[in-house]
Amino acid sequence: MKLIILDRDGVINQDREDYVKSADECIPIEGSIAAIVRLNKAGFTVVIATNQSGLAKGKFELEDLEAMHEKITRLVEENGGEIGGIFYCPHNPDDNCKCRKPKPGMLDAIEAEFNTSVEGSYFIGDSLRDLQAAVQKACKPILVLTGNGVRTQAQLAVPGLQTDAPLITHEQVQVFDNLATAADFIIASGN
Repeated sequence: MKLIILDRDGVINQDREDYVKSADECIPIEGSIAAIVRLNKAGFTVVIATNQSGLAKGKFELEDLEAMHEKITRLVEENGGEIGGIFYCPHNPDDNCKCRKPKPGMLDAIEAEFNTSVEGSYFIGDSLRDLQAAVQKACKPILVLTGNGVRTQAQLAVPGLQTDAPLITHEQVQVFDNLATAADFIIASGN
């Protein structure tokens, strides 16, 4: 199985400082939906792994989160693709759960759901915690410069700015402008 793991906010849809709280606020980044469809057509199963602490903080309800995911799924399906699964951590950062990135719990859940290893799979994110989760499970980390990507790129340049383990260096990470250009690279590389 050729698997691609995507963060959600800042990769697929626009991120917000005050949380994406509804389907109306879940606005796709230009080219992201088409990129997912192209990845599907190239034989990749695309799954989403997203921290959603806004749920624990009362910023939105489970029904709102489900509506956001239904919107993304519907947009992809309307364009001829599919989302293989959506995995999310509903916990507060202080809950010390096993699923909140940078911990690898969501990636463990993806492995269990698909009865496969995520090792060697591309993991595309815009935050340091996405890249850290990827490295812990031997995924190939890709940073996109949408969302928090520019700030994350600066953190990679100065490892002292990183607060969570493991430390990630810019040599470990491929960087692209957005999901569309990352998808072009992945499809062209054929793996």
